[in-house]
Amino acid sequence: MAGRNGGSTTWRLTEDLARWTDDRLGGAEFLRKNLRKAFPGHWAFLLGEIALYSFTVLLITGVYLTLFFEPVSSEIIYNGSYAPLRGVRMSEAYASTLRISFDVRGGLLIRQIHHWAANVFLAAISVHLLRIFFTGAFRKPREINWLIGVTLFTLALAEGFAGYSLPDDLLSGTGLRIAQGIMLSIPVIGTYVSMWVFGGEFPGQEFIPRLFTVHILLIPGLLLGLITAHLMILWHQTHTQFPARGRRELTVAGHKTWPHFAAQSTAYFLYTFGVLALMATVLQVNPVWLYGPYDPAQVSIGSQPDWYVGFLEGALRITPPISTTVAGHTVPWNVLLPTVVLPGVFFTCIALYPFLERWATGDDRIHHLLDRPRNAATRTAIGAAVIAWYGDLWAAGGNDVLAHTFGFNLYGTTWFFRVGFFAFPLLAFAITRRACLSLQRRDLRVRDEGVESGLISLTPGGAFTERHERPSDDQEAVLLARRPEELVASYPRHIIPLPTPSRARAQIHTRLNRFYFNYQSESYGGGQGDLSGDGSPAEGDGGATPKKREKRR
Repeated sequence: MAGRNGGSTTWRLTEDLARWTDDRLGGAEFLRKNLRKAFPGHWAFLLGEIALYSFTVLLITGVYLTLFFEPVSSEIIYNGSYAPLRGVRMSEAYASTLRISFDVRGGLLIRQIHHWAANVFLAAISVHLLRIFFTGAFRKPREINWLIGVTLFTLALAEGFAGYSLPDDLLSGTGLRIAQGIMLSIPVIGTYVSMWVFGGEFPGQEFIPRLFTVHILLIPGLLLGLITAHLMILWHQTHTQFPARGRRELTVAGHKTWPHFAAQSTAYFLYTFGVLALMATVLQVNPVWLYGPYDPAQVSIGSQPDWYVGFLEGALRITPPISTTVAGHTVPWNVLLPTVVLPGVFFTCIALYPFLERWATGDDRIHHLLDRPRNAATRTAIGAAVIAWYGDLWAAGGNDVLAHTFGFNLYGTTWFFRVGFFAFPLLAFAITRRACLSLQRRDLRVRDEGVESGLISLTPGGAFTERHERPSDDQEAVLLARRPEELVASYPRHIIPLPTPSRARAQIHTRLNRFYFNYQSESYGGGQGDLSGDGSPAEGDGGATPKKREKRR
């Protein structure tokens, strides 16, 4: 429908509405400024978006499931559609889960989308954290967002375990029984913690309603608030970006928010939702009807938790039976250490790592350019060691399944993973750091000699030489990253070497500093950014060849 001036009536109404809203709320200038914000187009930045979109799918499917789930522990006799369980006594929570799966239209599909979305949500957060760690995106000024991310990961683990436990089937009940044992292992207060959580003796009648409230209200509310804070800080600080030609520490290159990034994000959300729906359609997950209702006297064969808590199960299985009795109280170290102390130390170290690295390296600069993992050899090696350590515990959580499937000795697999708890991280650290150092030297050789062309020339003296070509502008821009030698700390020199606290602190700081930079500054491309803030070479350093710089050093 056209107006009198030839324009669309709908478009003019939209303009009038926008003008009316802006006159009262004043949002036009805000939108005009923020719709021009640049977002990098590299695929690695989509990992965080996968987590965001999976969380959105979780909220949508969770609301649907909440309409039909009965969070009640009282028992009934099942008389539903699933014939093998008719006449079996079970909790109303388990019966409602069966009803969702077999009687509610689309219920099983929604259940499986919800479960797969939870797995993908945690996997995306894990890979996103690894990307941030290996590229140094946690450095100043993004330490707060790193802490929020680690908190999100911890809450997501708790949320996943809560949702996994709600159906009250035999498998989830076994997991809750293990959780109660962990609570009881806490000295002095363990019994009180267990009684408070379960509302009495395990399993109690109050636990499932409480868990349901935590699962649908408390933790999702915290997650939603932290995700909002995470995105607001990200929007204010802008994205990081990988080194490339023309990239500077204080500028961000990429696509504008509108229309490119908005269209891309919408399509990516639909793609994520579609993949989750496809997985739920063709890949069965958590078939609770095969496990049966929870019975304290029974345990499922080959019981395994969801993958994200598998490392706790593995730590519990490989810890030797050690306990101590003090004043009549028994402290079961074989439960307390692997399930309370170890995860507490693990997540604390992850949260505090940016501050430890900042103190060790003395790098107090603002960074918007990312590291290439090879150029931060020690940090990359630490990450590889943690992955190897986590993988060892995760595999140990299924030592019985591995032993049964491959015909191994069960106690032999337990000892293998016990040795691997210490050996695998050390091995991964040494191999990764050497590999990063070799890649650094290769980059230095490319910068000094050029790129191998494959062309052989005959010299007047009769010798054969291979021609080397100048690296492309994009490749050379990456190789020209600064060396962080200005951050290398000198060993302290004390007139009287007394073992004072300040001297010990200085020695520790210097050794940690050398621990990082002795394996990070061999080649150009140390990845610590520039001191000038605009990407230009440092004073007295620009334009010189590597060999000349080595002579000056």
